[in-house]
Amino acid sequence: MDTPEPRPEEQDLQSRVGGVLELMRPAIKEDGGDVELVDISPDGVVKIRFLGACIGCPSSSHTLHQGIERLLKERVPEVTGVTAIEGH
Repeated sequence: MDTPEPRPEEQDLQSRVGGVLELMRPAIKEDGGDVELVDISPDGVVKIRFLGACIGCPSSSHTLHQGIERLLKERVPEVTGVTAIEGH
């Protein structure tokens, strides 16, 4: 089953969120981790997945809320929150 192409405004939102994550990626990789954009809900909640050393790291919650969420809300006003999901 084919998934529909995202609407232009969704694609723009996704690219802006992805751009902010790219800005943060070098700092996250310095500690042996990474982050993957999974989805953005219609109400603006960004779903990410931590990878590498971030999985199970006690600081990942701090990174999520004080780093990723703060910067995303600051640079992409449509973002209402960020949540980390586990697994594939």
